[in-house]
Amino acid sequence: MFSVPVTYLYEFGHVTEKMRPVVMAEFARYGAEHLVLSDTLIQQIISNAGTADKLLQEMKDAGLSFCDAHAPFGPLFDMNCPWVEKRPMMLARLKLALEICAYMKVDTITIHLGNNHFDPATGISEELHIARMKESLSELLPLAEKLNITICIENIWFSVNTPDVLNSIKAEFPTDALGFCYDSGHANIMDNGRNYATGNAWNGWKAAGKSLPLWEDQALEKMLPHVVNCHLHDNTGWSDAHQIPGEGCIDWVHIIRLLKKAPRLKVIQSEVLPVQAKVNIPELVATFTELGEMD
Repeated sequence: MFSVPVTYLYEFGHVTEKMRPVVMAEFARYGAEHLVLSDTLIQQIISNAGTADKLLQEMKDAGLSFCDAHAPFGPLFDMNCPWVEKRPMMLARLKLALEICAYMKVDTITIHLGNNHFDPATGISEELHIARMKESLSELLPLAEKLNITICIENIWFSVNTPDVLNSIKAEFPTDALGFCYDSGHANIMDNGRNYATGNAWNGWKAAGKSLPLWEDQALEKMLPHVVNCHLHDNTGWSDAHQIPGEGCIDWVHIIRLLKKAPRLKVIQSEVLPVQAKVNIPELVATFTELGEMD
């Protein structure tokens, strides 16, 4: 078994408010104890403050709790937001997300650094993207420290969020309020994506003006000392499919063995998208129970 909590992401944007407690009860019925305070739920709380207490009551009624979160993401939400006039709003939204996490008793939140696939349109250099990420962290980390929340930055499949970039950023912010979120699906795109002539990695690096991706087969090894959270899901390396483990080509025995050695690990997250991947809840919970039993 895993020595840390296992938490499950669900696309609550696909169900009505009345159906939400039914989904929660289904997770509890099959042995889940925790769900992710997702970007969708955080945005719903921002839109309607009363949603926070309603979610807490629904989770309590189901016998569940939140134990990690994912901030809203996209160019307007990510730390490298390229529009100078919109960066104050981005920072305000992310600070509000941290306050929401504290209220919901969640102490780990994954926040995207951002991507650079719009470089040709904006003329922003890779160095400026990374500088803006650091500027954002300088603003966010003092609040995270005050609230006792760990901000986790994750590997994606662009040149500005590789494991090497994450480690270079972490070196400038030694605080425990900053850690990593290892994303298995993103790492696989940057490894087995090389087996395809196109796909997320090829398209992303080309859009950023790169001739070819810088392939990486040691993502977790490089990130391991600072991994606090992880997003576990599968794919073939071609696209970010968010499939259930076993449907793609990830070596789960290798990944689980390494994760169990991560010195800062606080939570194992299923980032399988049940609705998108057409996975039922019993199968999902059973699969992650099996992962935890791997030696």
